[in-house]
Amino acid sequence: MKDELKLDTFLCFALYTANHAMNRVYKPLLEEMDVTYPQFLVLVTLWEEDEQTVGSIGEKLFLESSTLTPLLKRLEAAGYITRARSRKDERQVIIRLTDQGRAMKGKAESIPGNIIAATGCSSDEVQRLRQEISDLRTALDKKASAA
Repeated sequence: MKDELKLDTFLCFALYTANHAMNRVYKPLLEEMDVTYPQFLVLVTLWEEDEQTVGSIGEKLFLESSTLTPLLKRLEAAGYITRARSRKDERQVIIRLTDQGRAMKGKAESIPGNIIAATGCSSDEVQRLRQEISDLRTALDKKASAA
């Protein structure tokens, strides 16, 4: 009988350790920008579409506002974003890039290529793997929501 309680059989452990390895590759690249990985993701989201609500950013990054708010406060203190209440709905906070935040995009443009190179995979292989992991997340979210 196969022993299924071994670390090397756990999909979750493979993902967990791959995430740690990915973070080790990202760390020196992000240190040059003086941001953390979650802060970097917020900036990427805003480079794609500026002037978003906290809720919209949270949905895209799969983060609760209680996790996101401290990140946003640090990005605001660093001068990369502004936070302001919506004039249409005071319950919503609108996040906007500052000129300094927009300028950070130029510093970040080499990061995706560095990450792909670090994987040893082709761009197509990385995109296929990213899609498979996204599909896995969707399936797991669906299962967790049904519980």
